[in-house]
Order: sequence, then C-alpha cells, then structure tokens
Amino acid sequence: MAILSISRRTARTVRILGVASASAALALGAAGNALACDIKDFSAEAKCDGDNGVIVVKSTDSSNTPVTVTVFLEDKGADAKKIGEQPIKGATAITFAEDWQPNAVYRIHVETAKNSRFKVNADIKPNLVAPATACKTETPTEEPTDSTTPSQPESSAPAPSESAPESEAPSQDASSTPSASESTTAPAGAENNAPSPAVGDSNLAETGADSNTGMIAGIAAALVVVGGGAVFFGLRRRGANSNS
Repeated sequence: MAILSISRRTARTVRILGVASASAALALGAAGNALACDIKDFSAEAKCDGDNGVIVVKSTDSSNTPVTVTVFLEDKGADAKKIGEQPIKGATAITFAEDWQPNAVYRIHVETAKNSRFKVNADIKPNLVAPATACKTETPTEEPTDSTTPSQPESSAPAPSESAPESEAPSQDASSTPSASESTTAPAGAENNAPSPAVGDSNLAETGADSNTGMIAGIAAALVVVGGGAVFFGLRRRGANSNS
C-alpha cells in the first residue's frame, strides 16, 4: 500500500512538472515569436509633406534587427526606377522623398543583414499605391492662365472699339483734305492782295499826291480871285446906283 501511494504521488508530481514545462515552452515560444523580425512588422504610406510628396516606411520590430528598406517605382508590374534605400533598426520610421504621381505604384522591399538572427527578404504586401490627388495642386498656377484665356476674348472685345478709331481715321483724313483745299485757297487770297498796290496808287492820285495837284490848286485860286472881283464890282455898282 505504501508503494502504491508513493507511485501515485510521483505520478502527480510528474504530471505537474510536465504541465509546467509545457506552459513554459509555450510561453517561451510565444515570446520568441513576438521578438522575431517579420515582414508583417513593416508598413508603407505615400503622403504629403507640405507641397512635396514622401513615402514613409514604418517598423514595429521589437527585436531591433537591422534591415535595409528599398523602394522601387513600378510600371506594368516591373521595376521602372529605384527611388532609394535606407537602413532601419527597431521600432521607428524612415522617409523617402518622392514626388509621387497620383495612383503611382511602388514596391517596398525589406531585407535583413546576412549575419542577423532573423532572416527577412520580402516585399511589403500589397504594393503601395499613391493617393489619387497630388500634393501640389497646380490649380493656383494654372487657373490664372485659364482665366487669362477667357480674358483674351474680353481684351479682344475692345478690338472693335479700336477699329472704331480706325473708322474715324478717314474722317480725320477728310477733315485734313478741306484744310488742304483751304491751304490752296490761301495763295489765291495772296494773289487777290497783289492788286492792292494799284488800288493804293489810285487813292494817292485822288488825294493829290499826283503831279496834277498844282494845276488844280492854281485853277481854284483863280476862281477865288474871279469870284472876289465879281463881288467887289457888284458892290461898287450897287453903291453908285444908290448915290444917283
């Protein structure tokens, strides 16, 4: 009976130790998996830094395993351009400057060092797809140009008004043509003034500036003398008749 009781106690002890060791193994396995570096610990995002596009790769790896992250621009399922590569270690983030275009596709590859404890050599799945809207909207610069294009018809609208002065130009020419005719008549007026010296000569003759003025003056004096004599003789004869 004593032997049987000992064996039962031993069996219980063994069971307890087995369960404890199994639990410890599971715990260590879970802890080891938690500390392992895995491709699932990495993620990528295309975002904007102001007006500039960037690609940010984040790591949640708690094993501090050094890895190298490489970014490729994809075109029809193939690598079209290598954007760049950077090392990363531990839970952190790295940034790639990339002026991505809307809906552009990028492949992000993660690879551990050759001598690292954990081995990773894979791409982040799925591939990174850039947003449908670019960081720098060109509308502020292009809208003024678009607005100028409508304004050009507006600027062309005054063109008829500019043509109006052109239509007025003939009227100015017409006004200039009468002035030309007036200028042609001006010499005619000068020619009409030319005979004025002859008229002036006739006026001088009438005022006695001619050589006949002396003779006219003599005749006038003679007439005065004759008239005075006639008056004298008339008065004398009238006095004689009164005495008789």
